[in-house]
Amino acid sequence: MLIRITGAGEAMLVDPEDFRRFSIRFDAGARGSEPAEAALARLARPDGEAAWVCPEALRRLSPCGEDVEWRQGVARMVAFAETRGWVDQAGRVRAHIETSA
Repeated sequence: MLIRITGAGEAMLVDPEDFRRFSIRFDAGARGSEPAEAALARLARPDGEAAWVCPEALRRLSPCGEDVEWRQGVARMVAFAETRGWVDQAGRVRAHIETSA
């Protein structure tokens, strides 16, 4: 699962059913732009090269967000992340931030 953020500040969920990966990717040139950074701030708490994402934000972005099986997949992903220390006290999941070339 990947959250893609464009230079125009649009955020979209790519591969929403891939529960084995989780990251945020800025399009080339988008990182640092006001619209893209505002989009990130609406979805997550930025923390350097990572960000803490609320699972509810994933549901809002996903075309599968109301699907019970998809929500169970997210819950399993969060439970696994918790065993690795990648979930904060507020229940947000750590996502590595990448930039497209």
